[in-house]
Amino acid sequence: MCGIVGCHHVPDAKAFKPTALKMVKQCRHRGPDWSGSYMANSTILAHERLSIVGVDSGAQPLTNKDESIALAVNGEIYNHRVIRKTLKTPYHFKTHSDCEVIIPLYMEYDIDVPKYLDGMFSFVLYDKTQDRTIAARDPIGITSFYQGWSSKMPGAVFFASELKCLHTVCDKIISFPPGHIYDSKTDKMTRYYQPKWWDPTNVPTAPVDYKLLRETFEKSVRKRLMAEVPYGVLLSGGLDSSLVASIAQRETLRLKAVALAQMESTNGEAKETEDNEDKGEGLVGIDDENKLSTLTYLPQLNSFSIGLPNAPDTKAAKEVAKFLGTKHHDMTFTIEEGLNALTDVIYHLETFDVTTIRASTPMFLLSRKIKAMGVKMVLSGEGSDEIFGGYLYFHAAPDKEAFHTECVRRVQNLHLSDCLRANKSTSAWGLEARVPFLDKEFLDVAMNIDPADKLITKERIEKYIIRKAFDTSDEPGAKPYLPDHILYRQKEQFSDGVGYGWIDALKDNAELHVTDEMMKKPKPEWGTDIPDTKEAYWYRLMFDEHFPPYCAETVMRWTPKWSKQTDPSGRAISIHAQKYKNTE
Repeated sequence: MCGIVGCHHVPDAKAFKPTALKMVKQCRHRGPDWSGSYMANSTILAHERLSIVGVDSGAQPLTNKDESIALAVNGEIYNHRVIRKTLKTPYHFKTHSDCEVIIPLYMEYDIDVPKYLDGMFSFVLYDKTQDRTIAARDPIGITSFYQGWSSKMPGAVFFASELKCLHTVCDKIISFPPGHIYDSKTDKMTRYYQPKWWDPTNVPTAPVDYKLLRETFEKSVRKRLMAEVPYGVLLSGGLDSSLVASIAQRETLRLKAVALAQMESTNGEAKETEDNEDKGEGLVGIDDENKLSTLTYLPQLNSFSIGLPNAPDTKAAKEVAKFLGTKHHDMTFTIEEGLNALTDVIYHLETFDVTTIRASTPMFLLSRKIKAMGVKMVLSGEGSDEIFGGYLYFHAAPDKEAFHTECVRRVQNLHLSDCLRANKSTSAWGLEARVPFLDKEFLDVAMNIDPADKLITKERIEKYIIRKAFDTSDEPGAKPYLPDHILYRQKEQFSDGVGYGWIDALKDNAELHVTDEMMKKPKPEWGTDIPDTKEAYWYRLMFDEHFPPYCAETVMRWTPKWSKQTDPSGRAISIHAQKYKNTE
C-alpha cells in the first residue's frame, strides 16, 4: 500500500505546502520507500510510496509529458498491461508503474476512467489545464480513502488514505464511498460501479456453475501475484485463506517450472529481447490471455499464521502448509502482547468497532513480523464470508431473499469492516494485502448465483458452493486442492480462531478499565452512539484519545443479523460446533 494526500483549491498553495507534507507524513507507515509531491495553481498532491511494481521507476506523483496532469495513487492495477496495449491514442509511459495507465485513460475517457480499471485503488488526479481534481475509490473499498472539508477554507476539498492525515485540518470528514468518483468541476460524487447484483431487491436466479466459479477464482488469485518483490500468503487454516494459498502455490510451482525450462533452453544465459513497454511488453502482470508474467522468482511460497499457543487456526494452518508444501511461519503471540498493542491498533485502524479490533490485533502483530522478514505483499482471504453467507449467523436466514439481501449489505459495508482491517493492519508496517475474493469479475460470477444455492441446510455447510467448486473427489486423476476435512471445516471468525482466550482476556481487561458508573454516564459528545458493553466502551475511550468526536461518524459497528446476542463473536452463535468449544 501507499499513502496519498490531495489538497484542492487551498487559499495559498505555497504557504500551505508544509502543512500538506505534515498531513501525508501521518501515513508514511503505508509507504516507507519514498516520498514525493506536486504543486500547481492552488492544488497539492503528496505521496508516500510502497514499491511493489515498477520498483525502479514508479515514484509518485506520476505526471504526463508536459506535467499538466499529475496523479497520486494507492493501489494496484492488475490489467495495466492490457490497458497499455489497447489505448486508442499512443502514449509514451515514463515509468513501469502499473498505476500510470490512469493518466492516458483519463485523457481518453475523462471521469469514466475507473470503469476500465481492474484492481484495488484510491487516487487523486489533478488536471492543471482545467484546474480540476478528480478522485476515485475501487468498487468495494479495498484501499482506505477519506474526503474532508474545512470551515476555515471554504471551497477547498481534501483527500487522504487515512483519517489521521485529515483531522488536524478538516472539521468534516467522510469515508469516501467505494465505487464512486468525485469531480471538482461539478463538485459531485458519481457512482461508476453499478453491477446488476448491487440492488439487493434484484435476487439472482442463475444456478451455480462450479467450473466457472473455480476458474474465475483461480484467475483472480493469479492476477494478484503481480509483483517485483518477495510475497507470501496469510494462512489461518480456514477455508478461504487455504484456497488462496493452494492456488497461489500451484501458480508458484508453475512459474518455477517455466523459469527452470527457460534457463535450460538458454544454457543459463539471459535472452535479450526488445520489448515495447508502452504496449505492456516485458512488464509484470497478466496479459490479454490472462497469463501471468513476473520478475519475482520464488523457490518456495511463504505462508504465515498467528495465534495463541494451541489455537484452532494454528493447528489447521500447519496442516494445510504441510499439504501444500509452502514454507510456513507459525507465529504466536501472548495475551499481554495483544493487550499492549491495543491503543496502537485503534490508532492505525481508526475504528472502535469491537469485531474489527479483536481480529485486527493479531493481524497487526503478524504483519510486523512478516515485514521484518523482507516480505512486502501478502494474499489474504477477506470477502468470502460476505459473498457466500459464511458467517454462522447466516444459518438463521429465513429465506433466500433475506439471505441475498444480507450478503449484498455485507459486501457493500466491507470497506468499514474486513477491508479496513486487512488494509490498515498490514499497512501499519508497510505491508500490502491483496484480496482475491473481491475481484470484480469473480464478484460478478459469485454474487449473481441464485441464493438458494448458498443457503445453509442440514446437508450443506456454510459456503458449500465454493467448497464444492474446489472438491476434485469426483475428477479421476485430479490433484486435490486441500484435504477434505479442511475443505469442509466449519467457519471460525479470525478473532475466535487465533485462540478463544484472546476474546476472554479483552472482556476481562475491559472490566478493569470501565466501571458500572462509567457505563451509566457516557460522554455527552457520543450522542446516541452509546457503547453497549464495557469492551466497546473501552475501545471508544482509546479512539477518543487519538481522534476528535466528529471522526466517529466514519465508524460502523459490525453486528450479526437474525440473532439476539450482543457479542459479535462467531462462537456465541448456537450453531458453532461443540468440538471447537471443547478446545477452550
